Amino acid sequence: MLVETEGKHYPNSNGDRTMNMLNFRNSIRLLLIVTLFLGTLTITSLGAIMSTANAQVNKPTIVFVHGAFAESSSWNGVLTRLIAKGYPTVAVANPLRGVKSDADYVASALKDINGPIVLVGHSYGGSVITNAVNGNRNVKALVYVAGFAPEAGETAIELSGRYPGSTLGPTLAPPVELPKDGKDLYIQQDKFHAQFAADVPANDAQLMASTQRPIKEAALNEASGAPAWKSTPSWFIYGDRDLNIPPAALSFMAKRANSKETVVVNGASHVVMVSHSDAVAKLIEKAATAQ
Repeated sequence: MLVETEGKHYPNSNGDRTMNMLNFRNSIRLLLIVTLFLGTLTITSLGAIMSTANAQVNKPTIVFVHGAFAESSSWNGVLTRLIAKGYPTVAVANPLRGVKSDADYVASALKDINGPIVLVGHSYGGSVITNAVNGNRNVKALVYVAGFAPEAGETAIELSGRYPGSTLGPTLAPPVELPKDGKDLYIQQDKFHAQFAADVPANDAQLMASTQRPIKEAALNEASGAPAWKSTPSWFIYGDRDLNIPPAALSFMAKRANSKETVVVNGASHVVMVSHSDAVAKLIEKAATAQ
């Protein structure tokens, strides 16, 4: 309310105090509403964060074991997908010295992991995970990625030669004599792409050939121990163009192990985890979430 005096406007003191009081009350109400809204939003956000954190804590740890002529980075495509979904992951550097010693090495790494574990093995790494469980009750699932799943007493060499289709032998380089005993085996670099990773781009295959890890010849001839797949659920995935382990041998091992699910990837080579990392990651997640 304003009072006119000689053409000038002066605020009425009583009206001014009333207006100020109303403005003050409205400001308080607005502040309370904003505070309540932000508080609710914060609680909701914290709840979502805590739920996500709890979900990640409850996820099993996925442990990857590479095989012969490969190394830990061969899992990178699969790791990227599973890490993005909150799975704890470990890619073990498989020594490739012998089935028992390699399995003992992996088993020692598993002891430091709390909570459930999914063990994933590629190629010869399948033999390793078959022997690495050693009664570890945290291991809830085995995933064989173009991997051997031997019975007690069987060897990788015997299994790969049981069915026709492997062309690995002629592509091996001359064995490298080791200082103390035994020999290391490599694939000739100029034959690596066609033999090991035919469905991987040539440049990537060349890098894989250059960084390949050798396996001790005796490891491929070492008999397996009692198989974990008899007491631990297993899943299998492999390619129908595998030239290292014949698809018929992989199919036989999957059926014998009573595989929960077997995925055969059309056109995939021995390194299906590199060329079809999405399919491999999906199967691992099925194993990880199985009840």
